[in-house]
Amino acid sequence: MGYQSAQWTGGEVWALARGQHSVVTREQLLGLGVHPQAIKHRAVTGRLHPVHAGVYAVGRRELSRLGELMAAVLACGDGARLSHGAAAELWGVCPRRRVEVTVPPGRSPRRPGIVIHRAALAAKHTTRRHTIPVTTPARTLLDIAPYLQRDHLERAVNEADRLDLIDPERLRQSLETLSGTRGAAKLRSLLDRQTFTLTDSALERRFQPIARAAGLPAPLTQQRVNGCRVDFFWPDLGLVVETDGLRYHRTPAQQARAHVRDQTHLAAGLLPLRFTHAQVAYESPYVEATLRGMAARLR
Repeated sequence: MGYQSAQWTGGEVWALARGQHSVVTREQLLGLGVHPQAIKHRAVTGRLHPVHAGVYAVGRRELSRLGELMAAVLACGDGARLSHGAAAELWGVCPRRRVEVTVPPGRSPRRPGIVIHRAALAAKHTTRRHTIPVTTPARTLLDIAPYLQRDHLERAVNEADRLDLIDPERLRQSLETLSGTRGAAKLRSLLDRQTFTLTDSALERRFQPIARAAGLPAPLTQQRVNGCRVDFFWPDLGLVVETDGLRYHRTPAQQARAHVRDQTHLAAGLLPLRFTHAQVAYESPYVEATLRGMAARLR
């Protein structure tokens, strides 16, 4: 076994394993010049531990979660990418989920414990994270959209935005090239609901009946208050209401400006409230209840 040991201890094999979360494939070992008998010997003596057909854990049987995900991709062959729920887990936008891998059309690998999908993934929709081949955040959100309830999907989109993986506008642009893909309509509907902006007149038409139902008089609209143009203002109550076009995304600069505006109103003795356009359009009971409570306090 001397030649086998000499080949195995080469630094290339260990470097490969370290770069792949302690997993390697038989083909990779052969490509590095490791003799088939050396592979067999190491498997028998416990230096290689089978994970999937042709995929081994190096050194010890236990793998990290990243090792498990990498092993699944390697087991599915060339062109395989971690996808769907497993990709969402890897990107950190969903909790731990089943292992799912997308392979090119025409391939039919069967691997216990791995859910296989088939799709022709464009290069721009694939990348690597922690060295694992995976679908991009945009493609991942699209793939999981059909399987998630709306609020869970919204949570995933919010988390992707919070982690600076992709913002709603770039996600919307990505959908333009994937309009016929399953999940695109559901994801676009979510984005349209959360990121649309009403015109001033349309916003006023929707908001004023809510304010009346809350027991408030007609507000002044589009007034300059404390040097800022505000959407709705009740001078007698000292109440300012502003609306934001994006529910879950504003740039840091926009956030800073919003804070300054609110702080300016507070310093002047006014109470600033913020609602989203989506809340005004789709969640009027919540807006009404909030206005009613604030009005009672101010009176």
